[in-house]
Amino acid sequence: MQSTADHLDLAPPPSGRWLGPMGLALVVHGLLVIALTLGVQWKHDAEPVTVEAELWSRMPVQAAPRAVAPPPPTPAPQPTPPKPAPKPSPAPAPAPPPPAPNQADIATAQAKKKAEAEKKAREEEAKKVAAEKAAAEKKAAAEKAADERERQQKLAEQKREQERKAAADEKRLAQLREDQINRMMGQAGATGGPQSTGTAQQSSGPTPGYGAKVAARIKPNVVFTDVAPGNPRAEVEVRTAPDGAITARKLIKSSGNAAWDEAVLRAIDRTVSLPRDTDGRVPSSLVIGLRPLD
Repeated sequence: MQSTADHLDLAPPPSGRWLGPMGLALVVHGLLVIALTLGVQWKHDAEPVTVEAELWSRMPVQAAPRAVAPPPPTPAPQPTPPKPAPKPSPAPAPAPPPPAPNQADIATAQAKKKAEAEKKAREEEAKKVAAEKAAAEKKAAAEKAADERERQQKLAEQKREQERKAAADEKRLAQLREDQINRMMGQAGATGGPQSTGTAQQSSGPTPGYGAKVAARIKPNVVFTDVAPGNPRAEVEVRTAPDGAITARKLIKSSGNAAWDEAVLRAIDRTVSLPRDTDGRVPSSLVIGLRPLD
């Protein structure tokens, strides 16, 4: 916007009349101030209007400073909108009620529970039976061990008794043999043994051939089909009545073969009686020795 006062050339005042120009300069400056004030109120994008004036006067007048546009006003801060209140979380939906069991499910559950109870009862019973069985087996084993110890003790006692009897039988057999030898010697010389004090009639014994007669009587009754290596000899003491009937027999020396020993004893039992000697008598006691191959 241009003003009629943008360029105002004033002639120097006449001498002595400086008040007129001075007043005019004041008026012009006042108008300039008003124009500057109005220009400040315009919008920020409007360009300021510069007014220049040149004054002539007798006294130097200092020009007014160029108007400076004030800085644009700082926009007021916009108020921060309040944060929306958090929405309340929805309440959880209530859980649906459990379905009511039907009669079939109830019966199935009861049957299952009953089966489990019966199974547990059977297991407890099986454990009880197993424990009782183990206790019974332990007791039986202890009793068996005790019986075995008692049996071993009895066997040891029987063995000692047999050994005592065998020693006594051996001693008696030795005495019997000595008596037979003395009788045979007395029959041969009618004098008896070296320590004999009896008569010839008292010291007389079986004749030399009597043993063969006794063997001939017993051997047909021997039944033995086994093999006895070494041709072992079994000796049996036989006691007879005056008529020759066998009243007792006893194995006094085993052959070492139990089958042959039994065969000899059975043969003597079958013989029943022994033959008489040449004098018509039968020895009341004699020892008979037999071998399988004789």
